[in-house]
Parts: sequence; structure tokens; C-alpha cells
Amino acid sequence: MTVGKGKRPRDPNQLAKWLVDSSTSDEPLSGSSTPLPSAPSLSAYMAAMGRKGGQIGGKRRLLTMTPEARKAAAAKAAGVRWGKTEKKAD
Repeated sequence: MTVGKGKRPRDPNQLAKWLVDSSTSDEPLSGSSTPLPSAPSLSAYMAAMGRKGGQIGGKRRLLTMTPEARKAAAAKAAGVRWGKTEKKAD
């Protein structure tokens, strides 16, 4: 049985073997056109992906929130930020 080609087996035992073979093979995935980064640059790659998602998320949230929702979120944030009390020394 070739890994990654043809139909997936219907028999549960053959399917399990096919999944193990396809997940442990050294062949690249057929649908993957982007090569994965090397191990040293993986951390930088993941940081860049997270940064990109954060930039998109903030802009999209700003566009989709109503003015009332933005005001409520800002008031809540200000309350948390400025509402902190000092610990009493016993």
C-alpha cells in the first residue's frame, strides 16, 4: 500500500495502519506547498505568525464593534487599570 496516494482504506485496521504510515513517513504532505521552517527559525516563524494574527484581530475588532461596545470595553479596562487598591500593611 502506498502512503498518501489513492483512496483511504475502509477497514478500520487498514485505516489505522495507513494513518500511522502516512504520519511517520518522510515524504512531504501532498497538499502542502509551503515548506516548514528549520528548527532554529521555528520560534521566530511562530512569533511572526502570532504577531500577524494579533494585528489583524485588533483591526477587525475595531471595525466590528459598535461605538457603545467600544465605550463599554474602554470603561471596563480603565476600571481594572485604575481601580487597583494598595495592600494594607498589617
